[in-house]
Amino acid sequence: MDRVRGKVVVVTGAARGQGAAEAAALAREGAHVVAADLAEPRRPLDGVVHRRLDVADGRSWAELAAWLRETYGRVDGLVNNAGITWRARLEEVTPADLARVHAVNLTGPLLGIQHLLPLMPRGASVVNVGSAAALTAHYPVAYTTSKWALRGLSAAASLELGPRGIRVNTVHPGFIETEMTASASPAFRAANLAETPLGRAGTVEDVAPLVVFLVSDESSYITGAEIPVDGGYTAHRGAKSISDALREPGH
Repeated sequence: MDRVRGKVVVVTGAARGQGAAEAAALAREGAHVVAADLAEPRRPLDGVVHRRLDVADGRSWAELAAWLRETYGRVDGLVNNAGITWRARLEEVTPADLARVHAVNLTGPLLGIQHLLPLMPRGASVVNVGSAAALTAHYPVAYTTSKWALRGLSAAASLELGPRGIRVNTVHPGFIETEMTASASPAFRAANLAETPLGRAGTVEDVAPLVVFLVSDESSYITGAEIPVDGGYTAHRGAKSISDALREPGH
């Protein structure tokens, strides 16, 4: 239970859902966790301190960085988990939609890295939470383009920060049971499960252990990696329906 003992880790979007599970898992493994979110947490967690943060606002990040410097003096891990979606399709999405989603999903992680970098020692770790949408042609244009862009940010950051001994990796969750996916239509859920070889939705507890691993020293030689946690959803590249069809009697 000591895999990240003593590390100071900031998790954004940590008031609920996947972020809360990541924060709790890190705390159980001994980290000092700062759960940063605009919302208040549903319930207090042992070893987790809540701080209000608007990830799209540089001033909000600057205030958090100043508090972290005064309180801990360093940051060993940053988990850029905060994200929003918008399900407008190509012909419906507006530039304002695009800007709003990118401000949280892309600019937020950039600002986090920029503001917390001066507090990060060698061995620190950044984990960016992407999406299976970043590996596919998922239809919500604003969300999908933001997650594809986050892949680029992660790759560039892993190159830039490697000489400083700071690692940057990306986790790509698939269909995970959260409030965000609960707001989607039943047809969306059914279609996702039909394309997932493991045949079930993921849970926040499927994602959190990987985040702990990437923050821990166990992953000290892993950087620039992109790791799907999606039940095989992105691995088959659209071949599952063909494979399934050929399993039918007579084929």
